Amino acid sequence: MTDDPRRRVEEHGLGLVDSFTKKYKVNRLVCFEVYRDAETAASRERQIKNFRREKKIALFAETNPRWEDLNKQLSVSYKEVLM
Repeated sequence: MTDDPRRRVEEHGLGLVDSFTKKYKVNRLVCFEVYRDAETAASRERQIKNFRREKKIALFAETNPRWEDLNKQLSVSYKEVLM
């Protein structure tokens, strides 16, 4: 969860955050969700983190069937929701 998704993607891409993305060298953004308030976003993040791997993969495939890198779309979608 972040209020600055572009910064977060950059941090993960550069390996600056000690996390799953650094450990497994994940370098593409294939799924994201935008919420207006932090409480709802945090709740959804906890929910997804508790999903089994198969359910996570199904969610990602449903929202992005070609598993494209959504980094460029992120800035547009994020700005649209905040307006």
